[in-house]
Amino acid sequence: MPSFPLPVVQRRVLAALVLVLVAAVLAVRHQRGEAAATTLQVAPVRPQAARREPSRSLVVDVVGAVRRPGLYHLADGARVADAVAQAGGLSARADRRAVNLAARVADGQQVVVAARGSPGAAAASSGASPSGPGGSGAPISLSAASADQLDTLPGIGPVTAQKIVAFRQEHGPFTSVAGLDAIPGIGPARLAELQGLVVP
Repeated sequence: MPSFPLPVVQRRVLAALVLVLVAAVLAVRHQRGEAAATTLQVAPVRPQAARREPSRSLVVDVVGAVRRPGLYHLADGARVADAVAQAGGLSARADRRAVNLAARVADGQQVVVAARGSPGAAAASSGASPSGPGGSGAPISLSAASADQLDTLPGIGPVTAQKIVAFRQEHGPFTSVAGLDAIPGIGPARLAELQGLVVP
């Protein structure tokens, strides 16, 4: 069957259709490429290793017979020895036996380092009840004595002595003997019994 050349208009239309088809194919390929790149970019990120929590900072007030009394920041779990070291160490008048350097410190605690000759230092040195055999007669400092020293007081057992130490670590040193009333197990009768045997 003889072939007849297409009219010029039809050839132009056919050429335009071919160009549109080619452009459509290229556009589809381009979109697929962008989708693949987007998929790579939004791929779920692998969870990182658990981050280590920063150490909690404690603030303590170091007072008494130290070289540089003041507020100091310490790491959680620090002990009285760390607080004293931050304060420049014990001064020449400090009574080493009157401070428990191994005790842990709490946030907001006041670390009291007694000087030689102070009531707290005298009580710590005696290691016994002021009214007991061999006692020095000096009252025990509620703010500086250890749990063992407080345990020597009449009516104060190991549990109550530890409560006194925990209370002053949380609330700071005692400002009066009457402050013992806040300790569970210590009432007016016990306070009357302790009068003259303890000082703030």
